[in-house]
Amino acid sequence: MHRRNLLKSAVAPAALGAMGVMGAGAIAGAAERPARSPESEKKAAAAGRSTPLRVQVLMFDGVEEQDYIAPFEVFAAAKKIGGAVETSYVALDGPRTVTSAYGTKIVVEKGWAPESADLLVVPGGGWGSPGAGVSEEIRRGTLPKALADAKRPDLIVASICTGAMLLSAAGLTKGRNCTTHHKVKDALRSQGGVIRDARVVDDGDLVTAGGITSGLDLALWLVQRELNNSDLVLSLELMLEYERRGIVWRAPGATAK
Repeated sequence: MHRRNLLKSAVAPAALGAMGVMGAGAIAGAAERPARSPESEKKAAAAGRSTPLRVQVLMFDGVEEQDYIAPFEVFAAAKKIGGAVETSYVALDGPRTVTSAYGTKIVVEKGWAPESADLLVVPGGGWGSPGAGVSEEIRRGTLPKALADAKRPDLIVASICTGAMLLSAAGLTKGRNCTTHHKVKDALRSQGGVIRDARVVDDGDLVTAGGITSGLDLALWLVQRELNNSDLVLSLELMLEYERRGIVWRAPGATAK
């Protein structure tokens, strides 16, 4: 049996048991869509949400592979084992093929639509390097402006690694508790971010994570926080064979939703 199918067959009963009795439709297919399907509406109700959590992972040329793959897999896997989550990649300049930091090409099928997202995930990559990446996007200015314009009270913005510098350029981290890759913390601090030395920093509608692999921890935390289902996260950790590292620093009074 293929390893993924083996893991899915082993984990699914535990996840379904934790979330209550569900039909066979609780094990979702691989396709991820930002639209709210009838199936995902049922999952949302079972998880205590009125609607599914709509996640958009922002893509741009030079983006770090692990930064976007890790959270995408966590959110997609959460849906696959019964979580009320809809996940998609989006690009500011519309559907296109994005070339990542190490040459991986990803076909992004959705354009920029933050108004239809509950959670916007901003990966990093290419900070301080010539060519495509965070530094080039900041120099161009279009993406930071779009991020600034996307801000609204019910939108959660999250970053992994140097994606926090894009948020900083958008004015979203000034005076806020945040973190980023350890080599970039001084730069983020100099731009007004209040640095917390934690793997994940939860400041309510702004959630940031440290370097590269911390995208796993950020996504697992947000699944737990937004779906209010610790058993689902335990099943995800078993499926992924990964246990969260470090701590989540949470601001006093930070609201989950």
